[in-house]
Amino acid sequence: MIIGKVTTNLEAIIELEVGNLNQWVKIESVIDTGFSGYLALPSDLINRLKLPQIDNQEVMLGDGTVAVLERYLVKIIWSGEERSISALRSDGGPLAGMSLLYGSRAVLDVVEDGSVRIDALL
Repeated sequence: MIIGKVTTNLEAIIELEVGNLNQWVKIESVIDTGFSGYLALPSDLINRLKLPQIDNQEVMLGDGTVAVLERYLVKIIWSGEERSISALRSDGGPLAGMSLLYGSRAVLDVVEDGSVRIDALL
């Protein structure tokens, strides 16, 4: 189970533990239901963790423009299990996408300081 909260800006935030073979950090990530990928991470975190680049990926942004973003391999603790997933380099803060949530039930109390709960279905 993953627990989070809804902010005063009505963003659903969850705490994630991400890392590589040698280093782990806890981050707060916004759940983005419009993002079909796994995770988007800022450059400073990718550089600090020295994540290995997989390739470049063409993506369509929310405004309809197409961009090519670098894709990296990152480890994550999800529902108590270590998983290897891909993360896109982004200019904003961390985003958790729908591929990361796949196989889960997300319950959001969408009010200020509302609770966020994600449980595994599979």
